[in-house]
Amino acid sequence: MSAAASKGFFQAYDDVWLIDGLRTPMADYCGAYSHISPTDLGIKAARAVLRRSGVPAADIDSVISGSMAPGDCYQYMLARHIGLYAGVPLTVPALNVQRICGTGFELFRQAGDQIALGYADTVLVVGTESMTRNPIAAFGHRGGFKLGAQVGFEDFLWEALTDPAPGITMPQTAENLARQYGITRAEVDKYAALSHARALDARNAGFHAGETVAVANEVFTLDGYADRRILLSGALTELAQDTHPRISPPSVLATLRPLYPHGVQTGGNSCALADGAAAAIVSSGAYAMAGGHRPQARIVAAAVVGVPPEVMGIGPAPAIRLLLDRCGLGVPQIGLFEINEAQGAQVIAVERELKLDRDRLNIHGGAIALGHPLAATGVRLTITLARALDLRRQRYGVAAACIGGGQGIALLLENPRWRQLQNDGA
Repeated sequence: MSAAASKGFFQAYDDVWLIDGLRTPMADYCGAYSHISPTDLGIKAARAVLRRSGVPAADIDSVISGSMAPGDCYQYMLARHIGLYAGVPLTVPALNVQRICGTGFELFRQAGDQIALGYADTVLVVGTESMTRNPIAAFGHRGGFKLGAQVGFEDFLWEALTDPAPGITMPQTAENLARQYGITRAEVDKYAALSHARALDARNAGFHAGETVAVANEVFTLDGYADRRILLSGALTELAQDTHPRISPPSVLATLRPLYPHGVQTGGNSCALADGAAAAIVSSGAYAMAGGHRPQARIVAAAVVGVPPEVMGIGPAPAIRLLLDRCGLGVPQIGLFEINEAQGAQVIAVERELKLDRDRLNIHGGAIALGHPLAATGVRLTITLARALDLRRQRYGVAAACIGGGQGIALLLENPRWRQLQNDGA
């Protein structure tokens, strides 16, 4: 699908900046965060980024959050409660948004719009998700349980993996791409092994520690209101690093049974189920300058497109094409890419469609190794990209994701220190 054929959204921003971002460690499904509401994970990340950035909570003009599945009965108040318990003034409004797997990126897009339109100078964005606490739901019993009628409880997480429009699951959309692009099981396992290896290398080098705040048992207080708390599972009192990355050679991954007969996707080469939260401060240039802040990145532009639901995983490709075409850039000018690894075959298909250099793609590991807590992922990818651009002395980077139902979303970041780094390296 060419950018010219797309009817997607595109926005360019002249003066929107990522001041700082932090995330919690990603914890495996039914692991350390099993008893924790996504609201409380979001509060933890929000408090941490406000503290490290030096941005006073009183300076925040807007709170935008996202979380796909309800982790408790109070999802409606998610953004409001994150803002309040992070110390943001009572008078500051809050907004929940969702674009499924692209929710984290949508938070930055909405923040950019609010700043560009003059609604806000500083925006707190928080993506948070508990895959573990997805409910077992009943949607058809408000009128009662009829004698002899089937009781209609469903696993919200399991059922949400199916798109009822084409009648296939998310992994099956990746299988469609594998057939279309001639991707083999061995290639997908090799990619998954690389994701884990890169994540472990990044951990050992201390890279992930630079964007992660440890989560410990904690009480959040707010004068005049009920306390909120984090309580880790079992005897655990602190979680300081991601739990899923592990040594995963292709020979071991090859022993796993495919999800579908003769397919390429397995539990080992698909994104890990994980819980977590990520938060960032987005501001105008005037605010950053007045406060003496050194932003991590300039948010240059955002693009969102639609694609056929049965190949939803290709979504990043046309989103990135639209983004770059409208910005007057090409793939060779982009130093680094962060593309969500929903499934191994999916990200390989995007890689092939755009002719990407794998040495510039997900260089610190991706969701296969780290996990994909839906609404948190786009914030994590954006934070990681901003830091990696600085580390690799690159000017431009793109972060993107496919979206269930058939969409793609992408952000273009610019490293504000690029010229200085070039001069220093000369």
